Amino acid sequence: MPPTAPPGPGREPRAGAGAGHGVRVPSAVTPATPASPHSTGLAPDPSLSWSAPLTPGGAPGPTRPLVSFGEPEGYDADARPRPLGRRGASQAAAAAVCLVLGLGLVSGAVTGSWLAGDSGEQGTRSAFTAAGSLWHSVPVDQLFPRTVQGRGAGPGGADRTWTRIAVAPDSGCRDAFDPLLRKALAPAGCARLLRATYTDATESHVTTVGLLFTTADAAGMTSLANRFRKERLDRRSDLMPLPYAAKGTPAADFGAGQRAAWTVSVLTEAPVVVYAVSGWADGRSVDDPQPAEDAVASGATSAPAQAGLGHEAQGLADRIERDLRKNVRSATDRPS
Repeated sequence: MPPTAPPGPGREPRAGAGAGHGVRVPSAVTPATPASPHSTGLAPDPSLSWSAPLTPGGAPGPTRPLVSFGEPEGYDADARPRPLGRRGASQAAAAAVCLVLGLGLVSGAVTGSWLAGDSGEQGTRSAFTAAGSLWHSVPVDQLFPRTVQGRGAGPGGADRTWTRIAVAPDSGCRDAFDPLLRKALAPAGCARLLRATYTDATESHVTTVGLLFTTADAAGMTSLANRFRKERLDRRSDLMPLPYAAKGTPAADFGAGQRAAWTVSVLTEAPVVVYAVSGWADGRSVDDPQPAEDAVASGATSAPAQAGLGHEAQGLADRIERDLRKNVRSATDRPS
């Protein structure tokens, strides 16, 4: 009788195989697979861990793996092993050439930007030039808005609102300043003078604000600003700007004798002098006019300071100057 072939791997014996011969054929035995600690709930064998303790004497335990790390190897052009940490002379030379070329490209780009005039100085000159032409390229409502909001511009941080009541025709500077102030401003020249007069919400105060566009360059404006600062010309009562008194408005009686507080600011980033002068709308004379800087100081007790006229002049001049700067930025951002 030929021997019965054992079942193949993974194949169960047919039912009744070996029956009648008195021989019991066992089922195919599948190799035991170690149970997963996650499926059995048992902890892993500590002896198989990387942190398994050493056996007495400092030697690794019998089941702890021994691992050593060597220097990684690569292969050279002849397929001979070599450490990856070493670099051939040809690679070093190639790296040096790349470095030199990279530095050359960077320096060339920088030089090109200088030649193209992409420096900040060029941008400053463009803004200065653009500012000098705003008097004829920007509508009057942008230079002197009909209503100006002065949040925190009043005494004690109170809000202010100014309403434009008159705009003077654009003109020269011949009759717009007292003789001494006209003489002080003369080195910068006079291209055009723009003026507007405002009143507060109660119509008890009036303020004239002016923009003097000069013919000076940046150096000339810097020189004028330095002189005003060093000689404190903006604080002299004999150098106060004149108001613009428009008939039929609350400023009709706003004359030279009614000037109470003033401010003069010589800009250096634009060929413009910004000034403001304030007074009472009822035409009262002022014997002790005060620079706005002093009138807004804490503890000031003069009549203009107590009435808040320093805040009127300073607050309105500041906001007209801010609008001027916005118009300069718009002019420089506009495509030519």
